[in-house]
Amino acid sequence: MLWPLLAALLVPAGGTALDPVAAARQQFEQLDSYRVTLRSSAAQRPTQIIRYAYRKPGFVRMEFIAPHPGALLIYSPHSGKVRLWPFGQRARAALTLAPDNPLIRGPYGRSVERSDVGALLRNVEALQAGGDTELHGVETVGRWNARQLVVTGAPGKAVDGVHRFQLWLAEGSLFPVKVASFGLDGEALETVLMDDVEIGVPFAADFFQP
Repeated sequence: MLWPLLAALLVPAGGTALDPVAAARQQFEQLDSYRVTLRSSAAQRPTQIIRYAYRKPGFVRMEFIAPHPGALLIYSPHSGKVRLWPFGQRARAALTLAPDNPLIRGPYGRSVERSDVGALLRNVEALQAGGDTELHGVETVGRWNARQLVVTGAPGKAVDGVHRFQLWLAEGSLFPVKVASFGLDGEALETVLMDDVEIGVPFAADFFQP
């Protein structure tokens, strides 16, 4: 898949600059699949490292590296269910769960079917309504050159408990390679690094099958 240049996305033919979050959302709508290594850190809990794979229309596969090494989770949008192997697929002991089951929800209530980059960008856009967006300079995040932006909601407004997002969008693809979230009290909630980003991955036909 050929990804347009950042400048072409932010200043389309009509001459009106696109919001960077809207441009990133457009890019997400064009992709079919991706795979990343998520490194999530938050206060008072161990760092989570997950090999995360996504394919439209919403298949998710999470291979846990830490703190539950070997655990595997697969979500199918067709069944609307999650299959979880707490001790790895070879152990064969599996659970079938709803995607919003408390056992597998994220630390701030995020459910499996809303764990992808598209859901993140929709939350950011919701926070933008009546809020403020600041565009900052380009920084190096891992092996990426990424532009930082800060989205702050209107006073008293939060989306899934988040009042402010800091996003680092990779130049060219506009894929979020780092995200930090903050609550209404200004306290840091979570920081997520996305390493080993692969876009347009030709997954095997059975990769997302339990």
